Amino acid sequence: MILIADGGSTKTHWCVTGRHTDTRFFFTEGYNPYYITEKYLVTSLKESLIPGYDWDEVEEVHFYGAGCAEDKYDFMRNALSKVFRHARIFIAMDLLAAARALLGRNAGFAAILGTGTNSCLYDGNRITHNIDSLGFILGDEGSGGYIGKKLVCDYIRGEMPDEVGSRFRETYGYTADELIDRIYTQPMANRFCAGFCKFITSDPTAHPYLMGIVRNAFEQLFEKLVCRYPAYETYSFNCIGSVAYYFQDILAEVAEKYHMPLGRIVISPMEGLVRYHTLTEN
Repeated sequence: MILIADGGSTKTHWCVTGRHTDTRFFFTEGYNPYYITEKYLVTSLKESLIPGYDWDEVEEVHFYGAGCAEDKYDFMRNALSKVFRHARIFIAMDLLAAARALLGRNAGFAAILGTGTNSCLYDGNRITHNIDSLGFILGDEGSGGYIGKKLVCDYIRGEMPDEVGSRFRETYGYTADELIDRIYTQPMANRFCAGFCKFITSDPTAHPYLMGIVRNAFEQLFEKLVCRYPAYETYSFNCIGSVAYYFQDILAEVAEKYHMPLGRIVISPMEGLVRYHTLTEN
């Protein structure tokens, strides 16, 4: 029995599969090792596993996660080994999951636009070049966290158009002080800010102000990250993530502006990962 996980900062998508096991998909919360403790991960995961399986029979766990840089491999491996006690555990960045899901064994450019941002060049086997997105505080241009942070800033400073500001206030009911307290003193500020992207996707008017925030975020993504890759125009822009998926019309316009054709845009890498690991096993 094999368990595959695509772990974002907000949620983790799991698939349990195998020769003698029905393939099932399920979700848990996200487990970014930069924002949680080992005890939190173990407790949360044990409470979230779907019934009907003997999880001690898992032979392999392939966990691709946001924040799973090499210095966090041991942290994740130790935590997961307390849940899946007899499994061989493989840890990799969510970026490798994106590349494998989008490109398989072909070379190209792959990116993630979800709660956070990441991108790379991939040679069909491994990541060959990665420009650090610098995370929620310093970077993550184009991400849900980046877009949400801009919305919050404009709301607190009174820079939203009146009709947008009124709808934001009615939708969430936060005062400026409550927003500042939530972001600066409570955990998961990146996830909290990214949640405000739903305010844009639910806008029935496609207000130019809101579309402008998204467009500017994507332009910053290209200026600060994508355009810094060698010969980036020779690749197509392939991307995993809800932000890329729901705003792909704007993303296509921005990519064209920077002379990069839009490639595959997929909301989740799981289907591609299952295909990748099934083919590898066979």
